Amino acid sequence: MSDIVFISGSPRAHSRSERILFYLASLLQEKGYTTTHISVTDIPAEDLLYANFNSDVIQQTNEKIANAKGVIIGTPVYKAAYSGALKTLIDLLPQDGLRGKPVLPIMSGGSAAHLLAIDFAFKPLIHAVKGEPVQGLYFQDGQIDATKSNPIQDSGMLERTEKQIQLFEQKLKEIYYEIV
Repeated sequence: MSDIVFISGSPRAHSRSERILFYLASLLQEKGYTTTHISVTDIPAEDLLYANFNSDVIQQTNEKIANAKGVIIGTPVYKAAYSGALKTLIDLLPQDGLRGKPVLPIMSGGSAAHLLAIDFAFKPLIHAVKGEPVQGLYFQDGQIDATKSNPIQDSGMLERTEKQIQLFEQKLKEIYYEIV
């Protein structure tokens, strides 16, 4: 069981949004959290496309998410929303698959024009499976260098990212200590 599950909704391995997830995982690992990375690219396309709820991979994925204390989901913006591959994966979660879990939504896109996709598309998706979204982060492609270990190249975005991680941690602790 991992404390935090990272879900990459990018249909392209080594994408900018996925690099951000790996970086955030390293930050949280330094603070003592255990992490697990799930990518839509690791799940057989047939299982996603044909909604194979009985697939071993889908069941293992759902179990990892169910056992996590918190979830961080990253996706590039496609047509003013999250990726279709991510939506398909979320559709295969149980109806309350994120119940009681803080969820930090991360999006990346080509311009600031897609900034509201977090609030108008991504957060409603998280709410639909009963997750508790933390504010979220939107990265413009120019703020990310996917070739570096710290892909966040904009100092203002790096500061906002650190604040969002603190808020996520605070929410984790609030929920965890309420349950214990």
